[in-house]
Amino acid sequence: MQVLLQMSVDERLLLSLKEKKDEFIAQMMFHHALMLYRKGKVSLGKAAEFAGYDKIAFIHKLQLENEPIFDYENELTIEMADAVNDVLIMMDNQK
Repeated sequence: MQVLLQMSVDERLLLSLKEKKDEFIAQMMFHHALMLYRKGKVSLGKAAEFAGYDKIAFIHKLQLENEPIFDYENELTIEMADAVNDVLIMMDNQK
């Protein structure tokens, strides 16, 4: 089941952005889907679906917008780097 949502936007905003109504709506849907994905409220697939993309096209759009696909927390990133370093040391010791 779908729900119809309506909103009003001053036409001058669209003119200043040099966007047509459909382009503006598509951008709003993409950015809202991105925000929901970043907050962990929806999966990548659901965000893509919400924005009107398939998963691969959504990932491509994220790349074009220079948006990270996976946003690891700093602590997790450090932990992962330490683990890689430990493996490299272990491999070096086996030589």
